[in-house]
Amino acid sequence: MEIIKDFSLQEKLHILADAAKYDVACTSSGVDRKGKSGFLGNSKACGICHSFASDGRCISLLKILMTNHCIYDCKYCLNRSSNDIVRTAFTPREICELTVEFYKRNYIEGLFLSSGVHKNPAYTMERMCETLHLLRTVYRFNGYIHMKAIPGAPDELLAKAGYLADRMSVNLELPTGESLKKLAPNKNHKMILQPMRMMTNTIAAHRLAIGKDARMERSQGNRYLENSIFHGQKRLDGNSGITIQIPENESRSAVGKTLELPADIRRENLKRPFAAAGQSTQMIIGATPETDYQLVKTTQYLYQNYDLKRVFFSAYVPLNEDPALPVPGTPAPLLRENRLYQADFLMRYYGFQADELLSEERPDFNEQLDPKCDWALRHLEQFPVEVNSAPYDVILRIPGVGPKSARRIIQARRYGKVDFPHLKKMGVVLKRAHYFITCNGKMMYHIPVEEQYITRQLVGSNAKENWELSHQNTFQQMSLFDDFGVT
Repeated sequence: MEIIKDFSLQEKLHILADAAKYDVACTSSGVDRKGKSGFLGNSKACGICHSFASDGRCISLLKILMTNHCIYDCKYCLNRSSNDIVRTAFTPREICELTVEFYKRNYIEGLFLSSGVHKNPAYTMERMCETLHLLRTVYRFNGYIHMKAIPGAPDELLAKAGYLADRMSVNLELPTGESLKKLAPNKNHKMILQPMRMMTNTIAAHRLAIGKDARMERSQGNRYLENSIFHGQKRLDGNSGITIQIPENESRSAVGKTLELPADIRRENLKRPFAAAGQSTQMIIGATPETDYQLVKTTQYLYQNYDLKRVFFSAYVPLNEDPALPVPGTPAPLLRENRLYQADFLMRYYGFQADELLSEERPDFNEQLDPKCDWALRHLEQFPVEVNSAPYDVILRIPGVGPKSARRIIQARRYGKVDFPHLKKMGVVLKRAHYFITCNGKMMYHIPVEEQYITRQLVGSNAKENWELSHQNTFQQMSLFDDFGVT
């Protein structure tokens, strides 16, 4: 379909900002960069101040597509080539002007730039790199930029993008090769994982060059437990139940390959690190029949082997009519998406492994419970836990206990016995925790430690929260164009 070029800038913005809303892989900056004379903006590692829409969109970034024209026909995508929709495109200078003007008005803190594939991956990536180069050099924008790499683009363009953006990402889309072939016949895991591997190597090389650990993201103090997926000696490989298709000889041919600094970047002496905020990816859930076990297993593999900053999950919103997809009107699996994010946190910060959370025999979470409660109910032989004597890593696995409250318990035990009123003051969520703990050998109530009984109680107490999570799509979606009553 032909790209319409005579739209006004505001009309293009409405179309291409709306087209970008289904990509949720957008998060805090993770990079420190002070403002400097002659440049506009800066970046803080603690993150961008977010304002989230009901579908997960963050509107503190100008989140747009360069174009919604696409030569690919991915069945799950609204912008697929076979859809009869209005197509348009920004020029590089239009994106630069929008970014700077929105930033000056304090609407945004940075730019999230993605695109459909126009003509071919190389042409699209070249236009996106031209945009970032103008923004950094001509418009002197020093703020945060997250850029989506186009699979299949040449290495030199991927390298240039990495030196101009703060974060890079390539969407895995679907965790199994079968599903990707079925829904996205123009894509495969090889064309996605190879640039991801080269970015991983290049990021690691730059960290080593400045005297830091190659896996710096996962080795800062006590941020991650020693038994977490980032510190364990065992690494998952392609024969460990992982369902993504690993490119042939990928582990040997791409391990040492890094991206070369582009000549124009060397000439201009921009002195920028490569993707200082790391890289991320996104998987669509609900469009294909993968289990939660397959998703968390793949997530763990990606963290361990590609050193990703984040893996994002996007609940599929049925938009296209196709026999291979859920019918339009099917509710998006928002509650399942939330449970997968919670499981992601358990693996990153609570020391859980994918094989602990789920198994082939029980491959899906109980959506009515958070994954920590679900795990505890599957392992009642480990409970109840005596909070006055259990080690930190065991206390951290108690439902209703987080890292802060676990540390407070350990500290408080030095001065005396801990009881239930103390736990409440420490921030422990007793409505969940009391089923799994004892204080001085006694439980809070005389209840049976039995899976079905505790499940009924927990599901009942979570009913309101679960309903709100699963009905988020009934709320109005925020955008830069909302009328807040300000004139």
